[in-house]
Amino acid sequence: MSSNLLLEIYKRLRQDGGDQKWWPGDTPFEVMVGAILTQNTAWTNVEKAINNLKLAKVLHPKKLDRAPLAQLRVWLKPSGFFNIKTKRLKHFLDFFKSRYQFSVEKMKRVDAIALRHELLLVNGIGKETADSILLYALGKKIFVVDAYTRRIFSRHNLIEKDLPYDDIRNWFEKQLPAAQEIYNDYHAQIVRIGKDYCRKNPDCGRCPLEFLFHK
Repeated sequence: MSSNLLLEIYKRLRQDGGDQKWWPGDTPFEVMVGAILTQNTAWTNVEKAINNLKLAKVLHPKKLDRAPLAQLRVWLKPSGFFNIKTKRLKHFLDFFKSRYQFSVEKMKRVDAIALRHELLLVNGIGKETADSILLYALGKKIFVVDAYTRRIFSRHNLIEKDLPYDDIRNWFEKQLPAAQEIYNDYHAQIVRIGKDYCRKNPDCGRCPLEFLFHK
């Protein structure tokens, strides 16, 4: 497959949905928290948990680090699997504190691949979460792969559904311009298409990618 087709797909998605302005968040740290909480749950539930943190005025690494586990569980309950996610967030805060003294700027200065390796060593952070932090919170040139990516591109026979995560990520990165803005919005467009059209029972007739069936 040529890079022109990947760019054509992006062009169609962008024309259909406009700039997705993703990831929603007032600060890089808020984006990091959202990336951890969104595992295995809908974003609407994550928003409720983040709103709890905002209302309590604790959406800051030092404040969350000092928060009692029991109280943190209450705030995070809307995100689902809140006991697990409380532990994962605490593991991340321990890493963020010990390695970077809660400094986003220090993290940004680290090479993307080296920082990715560090994040993957944090208990509870997998590749999709790590790459979401790198791309959306820190502006690194890393393409995020999720279940929507596998579903959409395998349904169009452009990838094999069971390809390893990094094979799919590298496939995108090799064929797209190395631009954080494109990686950012492209993935956001994929999420939108997965939610609006390419569901379990797909709505192919209205999907902006319907043209791929006729190429």
